Amino acid sequence: MEDLKMSLKLFENPFNPKKIPPRKTASLSSLHTLDRSTRELELGIECGPPAMSIGGHNLKFEDGQWISVSGGNASHREIERLKKKNLQLEEENNMLKLKIEILIDMLTESTVEYHLMEKEVEEIKCQH
Repeated sequence: MEDLKMSLKLFENPFNPKKIPPRKTASLSSLHTLDRSTRELELGIECGPPAMSIGGHNLKFEDGQWISVSGGNASHREIERLKKKNLQLEEENNMLKLKIEILIDMLTESTVEYHLMEKEVEEIKCQH
């Protein structure tokens, strides 16, 4: 039994240091000590929508979306309104095309009926 205890002591870790608590990270910036107005004066911080420029295109984050700012004079809302109007006009155009096709079919059908009736009249004239 004593031999067993001795052999177990051989496998124990003789070096068991205490665990050190993690350090609290200290901010290297002194911005947290300044009040908001001082920060704005010193650093020129203007709180507005986030904006960036990528490949010559200027974008800003508004209403949960990135919106292209560069290019034309139209605003994002104006572009959205024009897209909706364009979609509405495309639907109206498709409806009108369908109506024209129906009218052409009706005209073809009535023309065929007219020619058949005219042919019948000719046959009746020939019989009498």
